[in-house]
Amino acid sequence: MTSPQPPQARRQPTTRSFHGDTFVDDFEWLRDKESPEVIAHLEAENAYTAAVTDRLKPLADTIFGEIKAHTRETDLSVPVRMGDWWYFTRTIEGEQYAVHVRVPYVASADRPDPQPGQPLPGEQVLLDGNAEAAGHDFFELSDLAVSHDGTRVAVGLDVTGGELYDLSVREAATGSVIDDDVRQIGNGVVWSIDGRHLFYTRRDDAWRAHEVWRHELGTPADQDVLVLREDDEQFSLMIGESRDERWLIVMIGSSTTTEAHLLDLTDPTGPVRVVQPRVPGLDYDVEVDGDRILVVHNADRVDFDLAEAPIATPGRDHWRTVMTGADGDRILGVDAFAGFVIVSMRHDGLRTLRLLPKAFDGILAEPRAIPVEPQLHSLALGNNPEYVTDTVQLALTSWLTPSSVLDYAATSGDLTLLKQRDVPGFEPQLYVEERLWVTAQDGARIPVSLVRRRDVAADGSNPGYIYGYGSYEVSVDPYFSAARLSLLDRGVVYAVAHIRGGGELGRSWYDDGKLLAKRNTFTDFVAASRALIDLGWVHPDRLAAEGASAGGLLMGAVVNLAPELYAAVHADVPFVDALTTILDPSLPLTAGEWEEWGNPIADTQVYAYMKSYTPYENIRATRYPAILATTSLNDTRVFYVEPAKWVQQLRATVEADPARPILLKTELVAGHGGRSGRYDSWEQASFGFAFLLDRLGATELSGSGTTSTS
Repeated sequence: MTSPQPPQARRQPTTRSFHGDTFVDDFEWLRDKESPEVIAHLEAENAYTAAVTDRLKPLADTIFGEIKAHTRETDLSVPVRMGDWWYFTRTIEGEQYAVHVRVPYVASADRPDPQPGQPLPGEQVLLDGNAEAAGHDFFELSDLAVSHDGTRVAVGLDVTGGELYDLSVREAATGSVIDDDVRQIGNGVVWSIDGRHLFYTRRDDAWRAHEVWRHELGTPADQDVLVLREDDEQFSLMIGESRDERWLIVMIGSSTTTEAHLLDLTDPTGPVRVVQPRVPGLDYDVEVDGDRILVVHNADRVDFDLAEAPIATPGRDHWRTVMTGADGDRILGVDAFAGFVIVSMRHDGLRTLRLLPKAFDGILAEPRAIPVEPQLHSLALGNNPEYVTDTVQLALTSWLTPSSVLDYAATSGDLTLLKQRDVPGFEPQLYVEERLWVTAQDGARIPVSLVRRRDVAADGSNPGYIYGYGSYEVSVDPYFSAARLSLLDRGVVYAVAHIRGGGELGRSWYDDGKLLAKRNTFTDFVAASRALIDLGWVHPDRLAAEGASAGGLLMGAVVNLAPELYAAVHADVPFVDALTTILDPSLPLTAGEWEEWGNPIADTQVYAYMKSYTPYENIRATRYPAILATTSLNDTRVFYVEPAKWVQQLRATVEADPARPILLKTELVAGHGGRSGRYDSWEQASFGFAFLLDRLGATELSGSGTTSTS
């Protein structure tokens, strides 16, 4: 039989000239999303990918079955009290989306203990995601905001993947829609105390949230009032509500500078007050705590301090430091409760918490650690809408600890496990999680998380998988994944490289992987990959790599730097045409990216530096790994055109090898996060894993693994 042939897009040269440099782009015409020729090309790529991977369908189906087998498909979340109700979600076997429900709070009763398939007395369905998604290929719930009196709920929905949401207000008891005039807004909805007004955001043509609006229920949207607008194209805004429900908090920020505003929700038509006018380089966040504000800021320390100030005089001149971290401790945020304060932070590269009790006069006492196991954990606040409480809900997980919800008693320090995700067939004693330290090209020490079966030895024979991100100070913290078991049970050594550009080791770790230090991100990943081989954990010909979005840029960069290291690469929604995008401020979110990558329009040095690493323009005529690029047509963050062009240029440049195909798969109704339903997302994960495992020669379960499809 004739092997399927990859689609070849026609060449239509487009010239780009900056700073005396001219680049000819043959495939820029693929950017026209409305062109029938472009859609036909993407469909042809999908057909080619389907033909090449058709033999992998049984493996993908097996992995999908394994994920299902490790999932309690009919399940419930832990009920959380808010006002006069307990709120929780139900998932139902065979259904894609959660059902959001509530039951009345009874003062003398314990937390309700709902059971699968058994509604509680008085249980109300606020929103059934499956009913809302009916007839749509995509569904996303951005907001489910209950009014302060509990009688109404504001719902934000998107059915395209474009991250613009239609708002409807419904009666909580019946689901009847009473207002649906506000459409195509950003995420984030906040109620006024009286329940007559809603605050929301709008995006500009560059997809930047730049305005806050106030809507009065029952009035046309064209009568809505503009509350605040941000005109600087490098800044965007977001809205939230203080835990005591008194204040609307508007955070305006770029990558390096922030500015907070407050509006009293008891006076929804009143003025907005700035906390501290923006100062270049001053990054701060606020939490309202009664008659004061708590401020996490970097005015005095690169890894941030915690300060307080009177809410009447909240500016920087009145900030009084109440907590500073040790060297290397990054303070991330603060949450205030009536009797104590919880500080979120990074310590020793891991996310954790500190509790600060309040004295009788409101002064904060010494911080207290919250001890948990295992050592390589991620500990964060759970869902805690109530300001007056003696306990807080915590979320704990690790690479081998299923997601766990705990209650922490602020006074006694007692921890109570409320729920741990049930993972049928998972036997944690069969696996090991550990952390390695790898030396980078310039001598920096890079943490690498390693997960494997206990019976896998460092004998140089194993298949391996390495993941990375390394941008925007985003940390890849330990988390449990049922899907990961399908890799581990096939003998794969699973690694995450916590490279510079991420935030694992504090703000300096981020600063050392951005702007004119961005190459550190890529060379760190290459160093971590080589270490897996040199230490005997992975066979030199059996290493796969994966990254998404900015991690997709990472994939494109490392295959240009060291293509010989990888047998296969999965680049998901990859930012692989970075220079072209950053040179066009009319594209979504571009201007706001200049503090992350630099401004190549204004700065010749930045232009030359970005040109030296942007994946699309640095492909080499040598042997590359097998590459799978996945994207979505309605992605507003990384346009589908970037991987579409990249795949064409790869095929035109690298050494052709039928055993190492270069594939593109486009979801035609989805956004940056891919398909939206849980079963659909499992199918996506199964397809990607099947592609990688096949190239690693690791398609069969090893030993007496826990995975089962029965």
